[in-house]
Amino acid sequence: MEVLSIDDLKRLSDLREGACISLFMPTVRAGNEVRQNRIRFKNLMHRVEEMLASEGMKKREVERYLQPAARIEHDRIFWQQQLDGLAVFRTSRRFRYYRLPLSLEELAVVSGRLHVKPLLPLFSGNGRFYLLTLSQKQVRLFLGTHYSVNEVRLRRVPRGLAEAMKYEEVERQLQYHSGTGAAEKGGRRAAVYHGQGAGKAEVKDQILRYFRRVDKAVHGVLRREQAPLVLVGLEYLFPIYRQANTYPHLLEAGVDTNADELGAVELHEKSWAVVAPHFREAQEQAARRFAELAASGRASDSLEEIVPAAVDQRIDSLFVPREGHVWGRFDGKKRKVTVDDESLPENEDLLDLSAVHTLDGGGTIYSVDRSEMPGKGPGAAIFRY
Repeated sequence: MEVLSIDDLKRLSDLREGACISLFMPTVRAGNEVRQNRIRFKNLMHRVEEMLASEGMKKREVERYLQPAARIEHDRIFWQQQLDGLAVFRTSRRFRYYRLPLSLEELAVVSGRLHVKPLLPLFSGNGRFYLLTLSQKQVRLFLGTHYSVNEVRLRRVPRGLAEAMKYEEVERQLQYHSGTGAAEKGGRRAAVYHGQGAGKAEVKDQILRYFRRVDKAVHGVLRREQAPLVLVGLEYLFPIYRQANTYPHLLEAGVDTNADELGAVELHEKSWAVVAPHFREAQEQAARRFAELAASGRASDSLEEIVPAAVDQRIDSLFVPREGHVWGRFDGKKRKVTVDDESLPENEDLLDLSAVHTLDGGGTIYSVDRSEMPGKGPGAAIFRY
């Protein structure tokens, strides 16, 4: 599975190319209900056709505009290779789709900018996490949500400790033959041998070097991520991996088990038991901070304050409701927020705009039910200053 990153989300949100179409729908992975995937998508496409026609686009123009999406509508193999949700984006110049480990509500939006708010739970500080299985035989990385985990491809990772040591031996041989080794008297280079029967200290050092390769590959996937990372494996491996780790959001608690024997369902059950209390504590702490700081001006539930602060990347934490939208515009020059009653070609979801800028600035998003929102406004933000 390819991971939708914060950078991807920001690039999508920044696109303003003609009529921007955003489609979201739940998908079925397997079984007889798979055929419902195409039916749902067809219905959403019909809604979009009506929206474009209502804006004055002629039938042939609509068909040409939606041609890339129409191709996947008739691709049976495509619909049999889904996860839990599908997001499809179309502008006058680009077409993108993402299979997601998140069940999405059916939604079609046509506006002057792509709509990404339904994707926010994937970046929320209360639901998205990674787990890394560790063993001397293999490592696997998974992206998890409250509902499931899905494996993420790690590139350039040896298939276990033995293969990593083979790589090192090859590198030594290359260094030896290329003349990088230290020369002995008489011009002979000193040979380095890697024999069997290594002691505990040497084995630990080998595992550490192996885990440094793993950490490098993990960093290539996570980059600017802020989601917690949970280790799953035999406990003696955890302190060794922590020595190699460079990801700042690795949790102290892990899952002590033989990870090689567990499938996705068991991995999700055991890792969620570790990460769920972390999510609850972080969200509750953020809500308490909001209540404490609201009177001082360091927190607000007013969009007139939230939107400019988000654009300036001054938001530390932002609560947004999963349901509903707030359509409007933000004039950056006048620093003015305008709220509209409905979606129009020239406006956008202001919570969507605020969330993307908050994430881009390194802030934390909490995508919650409206009943869990602190404050009384459509959003709630804690400012850095």
